Amino acid sequence: MAGVAPPLCTWLVAACLSAACGDDEKEKLRKYGGGGLFGSRRRLGARCRGRARSGITMAVALHPERGAVESKKPDIKQRRVVVTGMGVVTPLGHDPDEFYNNLLKGVSGISEIEAFDCSKYPTRIAGEIKSFSTDGWVAPKLAKRMDKFMLYLITAGKKALENGGITEEIMNELEKTRCGVLVGSAMGGMKVFSDAIEALRVSYKKMNPFCVPFATTNMGSAILAMDLGWMGPNYSISTACATSNFCILNAANHIRRGETDLMLCGGSDAPIIPIGLGGFVACRALSQRNSDPAKASRPWDVDRDGFVMGEGAGVLLLEELEHAKQRGAEIYAEFLGGSFTCDAYHMTEPHPEGKGVILCIENALADAGVAKEDINYVNAHATSTQLGDLKEFEALSHCFGQNPQLRVNSTKSMTGHLLGAAGGIEAVAAIQAIRTGWVHPNINLDNPEKNLDVSILVGSQKERCDVKVALSNSFGFGGHNSSILFAPYK
Repeated sequence: MAGVAPPLCTWLVAACLSAACGDDEKEKLRKYGGGGLFGSRRRLGARCRGRARSGITMAVALHPERGAVESKKPDIKQRRVVVTGMGVVTPLGHDPDEFYNNLLKGVSGISEIEAFDCSKYPTRIAGEIKSFSTDGWVAPKLAKRMDKFMLYLITAGKKALENGGITEEIMNELEKTRCGVLVGSAMGGMKVFSDAIEALRVSYKKMNPFCVPFATTNMGSAILAMDLGWMGPNYSISTACATSNFCILNAANHIRRGETDLMLCGGSDAPIIPIGLGGFVACRALSQRNSDPAKASRPWDVDRDGFVMGEGAGVLLLEELEHAKQRGAEIYAEFLGGSFTCDAYHMTEPHPEGKGVILCIENALADAGVAKEDINYVNAHATSTQLGDLKEFEALSHCFGQNPQLRVNSTKSMTGHLLGAAGGIEAVAAIQAIRTGWVHPNINLDNPEKNLDVSILVGSQKERCDVKVALSNSFGFGGHNSSILFAPYK
């Protein structure tokens, strides 16, 4: 451990305390076209932080008198949250429009795994990203060292800023203490940690000195914030496959409470490695339809045999309404609210009566101030598992009853299950449904379960839907339930 500590400490000190911006730093900014921790050419917030201040001065700057804070605290009910940017890295494309157009066409992103030899595994398919580049987003030197979950996260986060019209000029004008990053991960840096274990078999001296920080789930958000200079709330939440929704709702609440004006939020995961595949195979959770990958993920179909792993990231730029209007931002949708609950029942199986999910949906409606009749689109969690698909559908039927206007689909039929990133890309799908007036199909639903009301399930082709309020569900191992709601901005 003594041999690892010095480079780790050196890295952390360099990353966290490099506040000075003299001639040398300016030359670096010029040379690398963006500077910061990554030297990214598309780094949006190139800045000069100024010389380090004393601890007392910093305390005064960042923590004004409590009375002043309280007098300026806005009414939570009046602070509306809107979506002004979206960024994705997925098996179906790395642009929100490309991603959603492929969903509307019913394109499957499931294919044979190419990243490693999995010929001896019973499952050899996944929603694997075949082509991905960090050029212009992350400096090459660090791109080689980071885990993919961090690369996906940083890229999707910066793309969300670009998509949201946050130019360098606007970035320089932002009050950085009121901008935060909350992007989580279910699995974190699995590859970095796995490689470190293999290196340790030879000697601790062979281990990547970054293996500890780059394996933790919080480091993606932290690195992105360092690069942008955003000093507001910065942390990650890891609630298995419900991670993204937890992050999105918590990020929105920071804005609603008046603590921030902008938040980057969502999730990222890169689990398609031997230990990731092997772990889920051991759980007997994965589909083994290797002969026909595109047909493997089939939510609500009687022939489903497990979920299909996916990878990628989905990040939203949430913004306080008046702040967005003041800078002339395009508003894609409004975030209405959401909820979290726990089944408190079983580590991997849903509650047999769906109590946790029902409570979660009902609480989300209450938080958003929305009547159940207003919900006419649900992007379901539906992962293509036997119990999960049915219990969620039963919960939806309990909450919304016989609503002929309701349309329900599962993005995972085409992307596979992106674990902690699933809710992030599915939030983008819900927002895109609001923007376009189209909901994507449920592919592979050839033989639906007999006890389902198939009339509310979207068919094999995209359908027109004037979305009034969209509900997006995400559930995770441990009984974690989450529901979030979006609506057209009016």
